[in-house]
Amino acid sequence: MKCFQKGNLMLKIDHLSKSFGAKKVLSDVNFKVPNGKILGIIGKNGAGKTTTFHSILNFITFTGTILWNGEPLTEKDYDQIGYLPEERSLIQKLTVKEQVRYLANLKNMSTKEIYQKLPVWMDKLKVKGNLNDKISSLSKGNQQKIQLICTLIHQPSLIILDEPFSGLDPINVDILRNTILEEKKRGAAIIFSDHDMNNVESLCDSIVLLKDGHAVINGNLHDVRSSFGNTNIFVETKLAISRLKELPHVLSVIEEKDGLYKLIISDEKYGPEIFDQLTHGQYIKVFAQQPPTLTDIFKKEA
Repeated sequence: MKCFQKGNLMLKIDHLSKSFGAKKVLSDVNFKVPNGKILGIIGKNGAGKTTTFHSILNFITFTGTILWNGEPLTEKDYDQIGYLPEERSLIQKLTVKEQVRYLANLKNMSTKEIYQKLPVWMDKLKVKGNLNDKISSLSKGNQQKIQLICTLIHQPSLIILDEPFSGLDPINVDILRNTILEEKKRGAAIIFSDHDMNNVESLCDSIVLLKDGHAVINGNLHDVRSSFGNTNIFVETKLAISRLKELPHVLSVIEEKDGLYKLIISDEKYGPEIFDQLTHGQYIKVFAQQPPTLTDIFKKEA
């Protein structure tokens, strides 16, 4: 297993900007991805996520600097990048073995090594099919797993995943999530985008939220959430939702499940006051004041 010394800076993006004609797609975007860490790039459709990936991969021209261990990326460095595109690009007429060999050979991986590692990856990702099956005969989910094998089999030091969970059922989401965490443990620097904030929150060390090409949020995930204050209150009560909405400083109320509600308040300082209003000195089974989830932040800021 190819491993890397953790703590060394792997990728550094400074003042990244890109325009297509008169349209500014990225504007002065900056971030760092150390090895052994996962960065989530999030934003609405058209925010600039894929353009950021294409800039790193040198698919398009851009302004700004992209450094790999303090130096501009070279052709040799690109062999150490694994990229899963949003638009899957397998060749349907090839067999599984032919497809993986073709793409891994492009990364200077020997055919012998490919054939040694491929069965291990097929088993790890629980691919339903065999090496001589045509790509066209596989289900969409299994084709996606083959594309992921092509992305990871050469043990890249930088991994870029564009919407990797798209179209996967919960079981395969767990398989992919565990695989990403294994690659992190190996020491790879990982960047991925996803529209499911639960995936981002469960995996990422840091996030960049793009809005109209600008990085409006950039930092450690825990610090980002904490910066919004403990403005979510989870409470179990028999009070009607209409009564909860009337409480002072409550902006909205969401029923999570029967009897359990999420109250979003205007400022964390009002938590004790709301606690007193709900309890009147009596026992309450659940009262938890927490920072907003990444989903809450996305809805507010994206």
